[in-house]
Amino acid sequence: MKRIDDRPAPVLLLCAQAVVWPGAALVRGEVPSAYALLVAVLVAGPVTAVLALRRSRPVTALVVVAVGCALGAGPLPVGATAVLGTAGVALALWTVATERDAFTTVVCGVSLAVWQLLYGLTLHRLSDRDGLDLVLTALLYAAACGAGMLARRSRSARRASDDLLRRAESERRRLPAVERRRMERELHDVSAHHLTAVVVTAGAALGLRDRRPELADEALRFAVDTGHEVTRALGTLRAPAPSGSGLPAPEERLLGLVDGFRRIGQPVDCAIDPLPEGAVADAAYGIVREALTNVARYAPGAATTVRCRYGDDRTDVVVTSGAPLPGAPAHAADLGGGRGQGILRSRAREAGGTLTTGPTEDGGWEVRAVLPGRMAGAGDRPGARGYRAAQVTAAAGLVLQPLLPVLAIRAEETPTGSDVSAGVLFALLAAAQAVTLLWLRRAPRVAYGALGVLALLWPAAAATGGYTGPVLLPPALGALATCVALASGGPVRAGGGWSRSSPRPLGAPVGQPAQGRGGLRERPRRRRGRPLTRPVLLAGAITVHTAAVTTAVLDRGTGAPAWAVATAALAGTAPVMCAAHRVGTLRARRAQATRAERDGRLGALTGEAVRDAWAERRRIADGLETTVLARTAGMVAEAEAGRLEAAAERAREALAAMRALLDAVRDGEAGPALRPQPTLQALDLLARQCRAAGREVEIRLTGRVPGRLPAAVDLAAYHAAETVLTTGGEQPATLELDASDGTLTLTATGVPSAAHPAVRERLAARVAALDGALTTGPADTVRLLLPLAPGDGEERER
Repeated sequence: MKRIDDRPAPVLLLCAQAVVWPGAALVRGEVPSAYALLVAVLVAGPVTAVLALRRSRPVTALVVVAVGCALGAGPLPVGATAVLGTAGVALALWTVATERDAFTTVVCGVSLAVWQLLYGLTLHRLSDRDGLDLVLTALLYAAACGAGMLARRSRSARRASDDLLRRAESERRRLPAVERRRMERELHDVSAHHLTAVVVTAGAALGLRDRRPELADEALRFAVDTGHEVTRALGTLRAPAPSGSGLPAPEERLLGLVDGFRRIGQPVDCAIDPLPEGAVADAAYGIVREALTNVARYAPGAATTVRCRYGDDRTDVVVTSGAPLPGAPAHAADLGGGRGQGILRSRAREAGGTLTTGPTEDGGWEVRAVLPGRMAGAGDRPGARGYRAAQVTAAAGLVLQPLLPVLAIRAEETPTGSDVSAGVLFALLAAAQAVTLLWLRRAPRVAYGALGVLALLWPAAAATGGYTGPVLLPPALGALATCVALASGGPVRAGGGWSRSSPRPLGAPVGQPAQGRGGLRERPRRRRGRPLTRPVLLAGAITVHTAAVTTAVLDRGTGAPAWAVATAALAGTAPVMCAAHRVGTLRARRAQATRAERDGRLGALTGEAVRDAWAERRRIADGLETTVLARTAGMVAEAEAGRLEAAAERAREALAAMRALLDAVRDGEAGPALRPQPTLQALDLLARQCRAAGREVEIRLTGRVPGRLPAAVDLAAYHAAETVLTTGGEQPATLELDASDGTLTLTATGVPSAAHPAVRERLAARVAALDGALTTGPADTVRLLLPLAPGDGEERER
């Protein structure tokens, strides 16, 4: 990122200060004393140098600039530090707002304002009744804070958008490779675990058939059950569930795995802690399964222990086996493909851990993995409570110390009065407006209403405090906050634009509702009043501030009639408010265009990633049909026919086919040139890519969704899901699929951008092609209804 040069601004401020003093004094013929010039150099030099380096230590720079200007104001003539003490401090405060968090910015801004108030009370006791110097200084600080925070927010938004696109592009390149590795790893784990167990069990039964003939029947039943389990597991591998909500708890899965090895005669002792769902639990399960499979393959009957300890800092997964028993035949020792160790390490690495393997002192083997613990990723934030308390304490110490203003500034005896100063009232109104602006995005209706009420209070404060300055200054100060709100492009609906509660169906003429299927139907909702639009805000702002200006002028007294005053006030207020409104409209349009461009790029990247990964999955799944699954079916047929030796041989052939398929997976990493279109089987890939791009997505399929869908419905449902999940928004989204009465229903929540006309047109085109229906509402929910009646498209197996 290009670094901004911080030196020009302080140099310009120093030149401006030199023009104000001593330049103006020299023009008048007043030659400053050498002492005054020396003090001015000693103040201006360090202040300018600190401002030039303000970005590295913004809070320190702010304190140094404020203290230096305050110390120099005592011995120097009036105006000698005017520019550095106002614009210089504002520049330092702006840098704090751009480089630090909002809490630090507010603490610094409030501290400066309170210090200014104590400065006046202690030394001057607000000598002039207006106190406008205090109000204008506070407004300057508030403007600097607001501008800095807005700049920081804009910069953060740009960085977040760039990071999001960069991460999406990176994941687009990674997802096919990740899917290929997942398929390779799962294929190896499922086939090797189950088929090795069949070979081991059959070998043991054949070796003991003379003494224990009943073991042969058990081995045959085990081969049949395991063959069906392999077929089911490989089917799940081809179309995994989008979410893991239906799986047992990690601890139950590990205990079930251990029990399975105990049933084939492997003595296993275990101590397993409960694990949370996630990458650590999946890695632990895969590591334990592969380690126990290797024990059954190379050291059958050896005593084995499994320990899984879940701690704060780390998760230890240890599988230790004893030495192979003397004379125990290793029926599956020749079935290894040499990939187990690499797969074990890849599992640990992807979970953020490490893995080591090696022999033990007694001739056994140990697999030890260190994975992240429950406190992984947690760290102390810079905004912790102790850090915030230290900030407030330091600010209070700087503000409340009385020695600096008393020693550095000349005190002046001024009369005091018992009446409330207009400056104090103005300061309170300015503070109330600043607080209201902070709530603008969270509660826009309340914020705009409060700004209107506060604007009407400025003339009343001027009259109550006996203000005698420029009559238009109080209403102008009140209008400043309203202009800021209008120009900020708050969260309101632009007139003439799209609305989330628009009652007109897409594609229907104005005033004519959609009929039949294929249209857009709105969910009936309770009416919540007139929508808050920008034209309404503009009209209200002009009305309120015209009334404020008219009241201020009439209170001061004038010979012009009231209607003339109101007309002149309207003529002066309307252009200002219209200009602020125009700025806000342009900012909102630019932000919307930026979001639309980003969302378009994200959608394109997500679609490309899913299609590439889907092509990899289909390529590997096609190999499963003709290799592993075919030979597994042969194993089941031989076992059902009672031929144990033939069943064991078919299991060995299935393992050999699995190794050949894994070799083909690695050799064919380029993928096919023609990519098949994704279907609902690719929802897990879509969810994974969305999560990688920074959006949490949950996809739920109810049990009523049929196992076979028409091809047209399958494709349309996937593309609709891709559209609603990739068109903007960073809040968590949920996609639920259900089927009833011959209709497939897709319900997406947490997708407010789906109400945008362009998105609705794309969705309506999808459902209209199938004679379906599209429903929107509430604001962040969209529902698609697709008929399941088979059309011209072919059905496919889910």
